[in-house]
Amino acid sequence: MESLCLDQSSYKEDEAWAIVAITFPHLFTPFERRCAERTIKDSWPEAWEKIFGTVLAPGESREKDRRSFEQQHAGDWIVISAITSDHEKGFVEVVATMGGRRGPGTEERRFLVPAEEYRVGRFGFVIDEDRHPIYSGPSSFVGWNG
Repeated sequence: MESLCLDQSSYKEDEAWAIVAITFPHLFTPFERRCAERTIKDSWPEAWEKIFGTVLAPGESREKDRRSFEQQHAGDWIVISAITSDHEKGFVEVVATMGGRRGPGTEERRFLVPAEEYRVGRFGFVIDEDRHPIYSGPSSFVGWNG
């Protein structure tokens, strides 16, 4: 588990307890060991695969699945914020960025999504530009400066 150590003297992250549980399983209950395994698979999938000589399949690691989603949708508009529209009844007004990125200089666009269609998936809602129109009308977002 040395490859999971965050520095040479301590474990600082919330997930780091799992390293200790996997390294010293006799000190933990079966439930705690299962939780530790899940935590490591979700947090450090490459370390899990290397240590246990296995490849985690889709659905076995949240982090690995997130990376796959981000790679698959790097060129898509991903919703980063949403609000029920006060101006367009039956719609959700959303702010999306390319690939769901955030930060200074990131282009944001607003779209309208039918309320009955808007369901946030595990890693976000992907805009379908053929069905979800860019919206430039009055905003329900406080402080939207588009």
